[in-house]
Amino acid sequence: MKILIVGQHGQVSRELQRRLGVVGELIVPGRDQLDLTLPDQIRQQVQHVRPDLIINAAAHTAVDLAESEPQTAFAINAIAPGILAQEALSLGIPLIHYSTDYVFDGTKVGPYNEEDRPNPLGVYGKSKLAGERAITDVQGKHLILRTSWVYSAHGRNFLLTMQRLMQEKPELRIVADQIGAPTWAGTIAQSTLALIERWQRDEAAPWGTYHLSAQGETSWFGFAQAIGEALRKQGKTCAELLPIPSSEYPTPATRPLNSRLDCSRLQHEWGVRQPDWRTALHECLAEQA
Repeated sequence: MKILIVGQHGQVSRELQRRLGVVGELIVPGRDQLDLTLPDQIRQQVQHVRPDLIINAAAHTAVDLAESEPQTAFAINAIAPGILAQEALSLGIPLIHYSTDYVFDGTKVGPYNEEDRPNPLGVYGKSKLAGERAITDVQGKHLILRTSWVYSAHGRNFLLTMQRLMQEKPELRIVADQIGAPTWAGTIAQSTLALIERWQRDEAAPWGTYHLSAQGETSWFGFAQAIGEALRKQGKTCAELLPIPSSEYPTPATRPLNSRLDCSRLQHEWGVRQPDWRTALHECLAEQA
């Protein structure tokens, strides 16, 4: 099987490249070959590769920056996924695409399920929701996997930022009223592998939109506490952590207070279950050591 992975250097793409070689040949073009702001180049690259599966692991993920450059965010997050879906349909192949908890406004009391009405608060969430709709409008075989609070041992993310700042600063103020599930990119990649293997066994796989995040929940403050505990176990210094409300940490883009996702449908229909967020964090830190 030939798998085209769109997005070469992102957190999820790197983990996919580490894990998916067991199921097929991976083609991972760089931006010079596949620029998601250039529709014709997208079409040409897909037709040139003629893969058996497309995985879109690319996105404009700079949430605050998206507020000041909505055109770029929509080109990458909304228009490009629709083109990939069209090309996948023309080849008769599936598309796997990653979306986000930010398609919701965070006002629900409990975890969001796939039937809840999206209502994104900012440009990033709106562009990702537009991408979801562009894919579903094509009506081809697809998996849209909404995840949350992605981190890994490389790139730019909360884990690496906290590990650095906790050793540089005596005190850090961390938002404590946004609740979600930190999700390791390795978990996303491992779950994607399981989904591909299930599809290979069962051509009548239940395509559609699913939630895929770690089990359990915490706040950004709780996530930071867990990172700090790991640093102290390694004998490293760690800043004092102070919980604050979102109102004391204003950002250009408004974040949802509730980012919890109900992932039971993915487990029920595909047999894929994610680990608890603390378990996954320990796995990530073990690989980082």
